[in-house]
Amino acid sequence: MAGRDRKRRRAMYDTILKLNSYQECCDFFDDLCTGKELEALEQRFEVARMLAQGKVYMDIMKETGASSATISRVKRVFSDGTGCMPKMIEKLQKGE
Repeated sequence: MAGRDRKRRRAMYDTILKLNSYQECCDFFDDLCTGKELEALEQRFEVARMLAQGKVYMDIMKETGASSATISRVKRVFSDGTGCMPKMIEKLQKGE
């Protein structure tokens, strides 16, 4: 990643870390993303939660409307990702 791209990424994530409330977070992402982009992110997160619960593709497709390609892409996060998503889902399930 080029230096300028790294600075841009850092600025965005540093800003996200400064959000102070649920409403501020919603407002920030509503301003930053289109409705379709937010829907896609929310759908992928729901797919990840359902995969973590051991649900099968067909059930996930029915409940979320996600394609098998999206489910497969999200599933790869669990084996090839950074490990952050499964860790955060586990925290969420524990109520942390």
